Amino acid sequence: MELSFVLRGVEGRVAVAYERNLEPAALGCVPETRDFPVCTAAVQYPMRGYDALMGWVQLVRSDDNASGGEEFEIDPLAFLGDVPHPFCWIGINPTLFDVPSRSPRSDMEWTARSYLCVPDDVGNGLEVRAMLGFSWGFRINNEDIALEPPQELPASAWDEHLSVLSDRYRGWQFPRGYADLR
Repeated sequence: MELSFVLRGVEGRVAVAYERNLEPAALGCVPETRDFPVCTAAVQYPMRGYDALMGWVQLVRSDDNASGGEEFEIDPLAFLGDVPHPFCWIGINPTLFDVPSRSPRSDMEWTARSYLCVPDDVGNGLEVRAMLGFSWGFRINNEDIALEPPQELPASAWDEHLSVLSDRYRGWQFPRGYADLR
């Protein structure tokens, strides 16, 4: 899947690759991740340096999260610990990479919503402006893993997460909808 965006008057795109994890060791993963999805979203944008600074915000809803699958929750990189920003990946043309898994393989549904965003200091605080988003995930039924392929998300999907993001990251602002950063 490819998604397009315009940032600072320059066109860019995100190439989303989604596949079954058939070689966990080749991805730096433990054997238990075999057959779960691998999602990679690579930003391709010709600008350099600070003009290409972006980040990925990812939220997850699963049957085994605190809300029992009713609500989306922030999905940080666990090995980084508690970070003061909402990004799971941030940098110059950042690539989102995720290989979720569960052990044991109990029946469940897991859905991620991944948003490419631009961070900014707007003078009165820090701001995260979403440019695009997509969902993806998996279902486990009788230990069989069914992949849910990526689907582009409308701007209204981002708006559904603003209260969760604002409550967790009080020093940041999260404007509604996808930003028009032309």
